[in-house]
Amino acid sequence: MVQAVENAGNAALLDDSPELRTALSEANAPTLLAAYVYLTHDDAMLEKFRPLIKPAFSWPPTEIPLGVGETLIEAMRSALTSPGATRTDAPSPALMRKIMSVCVGEDVEEDFIDLVYDQCGFKPWIDRSKLPGRAPRPNGFKVLVIGAGMTGMCAAMKLDEAGYDHVIIEKNPEVGGTWYENRYPGVGVDTPSHFYSYSWEIWPDWQHYHPHGADMQRYMLEVADKYDVRRNIRFNTCVETLAYDEAEGLWSVTIRTADGTSETIRANAVINGHGPVNRFKWPEIEGLRGFNGPIVHTADWPEGLDLKGKRVAVIGTAASAAQLVGAIAGDVSELTVYQRTKHWVISNPEIAHEVSEGMKWALAHIPGFKQWFRFRVYWAAADGLFENVLKDPAWEGNDLAVSESNEQVRQWALGILDLKLKDRPDLIEKLTPDFPIFSKRIVLDNGWLDALRQPHVTLHDRGIARITPEGVEDRDGNLFACDIIVCATGFNVAKMIGNLSITGVGGRDLGSEWGEDDPRSYLGMCIPGYPNYFHTVGPNSAPNHAAGQNLVTECQINWIIEALDRVVDAGARSFEVTQKAFDDWNAKVEARMPDMIWTHPKANNYYMNSKRRVFLSWPWRLVDYFNATRAPEEGSYTLHP
Repeated sequence: MVQAVENAGNAALLDDSPELRTALSEANAPTLLAAYVYLTHDDAMLEKFRPLIKPAFSWPPTEIPLGVGETLIEAMRSALTSPGATRTDAPSPALMRKIMSVCVGEDVEEDFIDLVYDQCGFKPWIDRSKLPGRAPRPNGFKVLVIGAGMTGMCAAMKLDEAGYDHVIIEKNPEVGGTWYENRYPGVGVDTPSHFYSYSWEIWPDWQHYHPHGADMQRYMLEVADKYDVRRNIRFNTCVETLAYDEAEGLWSVTIRTADGTSETIRANAVINGHGPVNRFKWPEIEGLRGFNGPIVHTADWPEGLDLKGKRVAVIGTAASAAQLVGAIAGDVSELTVYQRTKHWVISNPEIAHEVSEGMKWALAHIPGFKQWFRFRVYWAAADGLFENVLKDPAWEGNDLAVSESNEQVRQWALGILDLKLKDRPDLIEKLTPDFPIFSKRIVLDNGWLDALRQPHVTLHDRGIARITPEGVEDRDGNLFACDIIVCATGFNVAKMIGNLSITGVGGRDLGSEWGEDDPRSYLGMCIPGYPNYFHTVGPNSAPNHAAGQNLVTECQINWIIEALDRVVDAGARSFEVTQKAFDDWNAKVEARMPDMIWTHPKANNYYMNSKRRVFLSWPWRLVDYFNATRAPEEGSYTLHP
């Protein structure tokens, strides 16, 4: 258990200014409570609020009586502006857990404490450059990173701190990955802003509680500037092949630049951070390329595409389509949306809310506030939702849920449809899924349902027969003549190495071993026979119970650097996970999957392959992944001399 934690109580006093008073009045009350007790250790204040704070998504929601709220505001104002009012010692783990539990309205287990210290910024990520006695990394030991998105940038910053020479190969002309590439109208992030970021760069400047794509890219650019990430990036360059040289213990990596020049780089280790949502997928529809007008994919949106007054067909109804339709419905003359499968929709009013100036000030200036707000967001959007994806063997309700709590959320989502579409029973029928909620990715409503109600918008669920030069023809022979076709048809997630050729020990071919849709690894990172090759966001490491890819990214980079340290400190050449560790871990995952909602008979999601094996999802909580990736487990790997 981590005992030391940076205590914000050592911060300088704040002026009793109008800005402070406005911030206190606009600040999220449970977060303000957590920050206050963190600073003062005033356990009695926690007890005042314990009966009032409810878990996320409770109905009716948490309401703080005016007098109680004013008492907290005044207590915090006094603590921040009065000398000696805050403690200089850190809260005990017991008090931290109590603050956590009260501020989210439900019990938080003790094993979350280390995660909160690390991921919410109370005890910053270890800076290996400042570790006493750490020997310099040897000259000539080079790490090659594929991609400069969230994972690649994380790797760059932490490899730099750890002293490793590295180069990043990025196919685009700028950092950002997904958020550089995805620019369609309405593009945004399902994960709330104040969690979807690096734990050592908790940003107080988000404009919305769920970031728009441009805001997310602005964050990535600012981080790249601050940490000078670009100095080690080769832009407009693609990786084509990786081949392991057993005699030398090195990877030969073939890259190709924008002008077609080919080059080979020799690297001691490779971190593949190209991500699973990087290779978009066109629908397999007859005549698609014969359409007379523009055909675009949401993940490859052309700059300057004008939809005003146009007749538009959108193929797909998942997250990207819902964001797009909500954004463009008011501009187009006619819009037909083609639905192949249904999706559960959750309406979170916060998704469109702007962060008030007072709230921004609180995040930027009140000690501990941004850290506790990040924790609350993490809990409401991630591990606090885990029970929804875990089957209850005692559940005897209908076959559209897996537990009592899962049924309650399903009823809540049904209520949203009834409320938003009460005058459109036809839409309710078309949109209501016949599978448990959370068994596939949910859609957050940010104008989606309102757009579908508009008279010039049609939701079509009869299937597409073909694309003609004039438009889209359905299976009943009806033609929707249109000017533009937009394909919101997702990504090829299952083929995790994409077009890369990866050759390991003895000529082993990872593309052949994984095939089109059956990837397997150890902890979502390593494969026997491929020493010093680390595949981030790999098989069975995705947090598909809710938000949290940023946390998984940090966990994986931490583990990888720990693995590289073992190589260097032992004077070895490479790190390779053992076949036994690989087999045991995959067996553990397979044994767990029947307990998870994704294997429900009615589930149909991109987390599973063509044989219905769930290859993508991590079947435990995020905190379990965090705890599993603090360092490689002894006995699970071999160091090759």
